[in-house]
Amino acid sequence: MTTPVHELEAEVLSLAAPDRARILERLIESFDRDTKVGDAWLDEALRREEEVASGKVAMVPGREAVARVRAQLK
Repeated sequence: MTTPVHELEAEVLSLAAPDRARILERLIESFDRDTKVGDAWLDEALRREEEVASGKVAMVPGREAVARVRAQLK
């Protein structure tokens, strides 16, 4: 018996951020079989993670980021 998508979604969203990130990574990999692209995305993610960890850049909440992009598109 399979779990309904809405239940699975709720369960995944209740996980800690590192666990959600791991699931997201696996889902993306399942769509993208091109290892060069996957490797490039991994490199980019690691670079961004280092920038945040070093204090070079600050994280912005998702809603704020979307609002900023929408404001620039107007």
